[in-house]
Amino acid sequence: MHYTLTHQRAGSWPEEKAVDTLTLDFDARHHRRIRLTTDKGEDVLLYLPNAVAMADGDGLQLEDGRWIAVRAAAEVIVEISHDDPERLVSIAWHLGNRHVQTDVRRRVLHIRPDHVIEDMLEGLGAQVRTVQATFQPEAGAYVRSDQQHSRGDGLHDHD
Repeated sequence: MHYTLTHQRAGSWPEEKAVDTLTLDFDARHHRRIRLTTDKGEDVLLYLPNAVAMADGDGLQLEDGRWIAVRAAAEVIVEISHDDPERLVSIAWHLGNRHVQTDVRRRVLHIRPDHVIEDMLEGLGAQVRTVQATFQPEAGAYVRSDQQHSRGDGLHDHD
């Protein structure tokens, strides 16, 4: 078993040096300590000073200097859209008001399945559908900027 010593955000580590990958859903990417198995079958103990919400493209450096790339696995999520961008902003407010973890994309919002929330969204006029996609919800408002995952312009590059 190998131990991780370092976590680096996407773009801040030598990605060309990755010798393996870890493909994980959001829950598995948000830990401080956990035993994981890489995509090539190697056991790794994630052992970080603080819990981190790792994102697709992040890197983990092992105690022997090797790097492992983190990949976000597709999971079942709910995609929310509306023809009117102002209504979609209002819908995002309603999700935040209910403390629903939300992945903000360019033209859609993603949440985890929850039939009560989905009924509320449909009542607000949203189009709601279940899809397979990666999930990286926004960090909380009280998370320091150095703990948040940077998305460049603040949004994903895909819908």
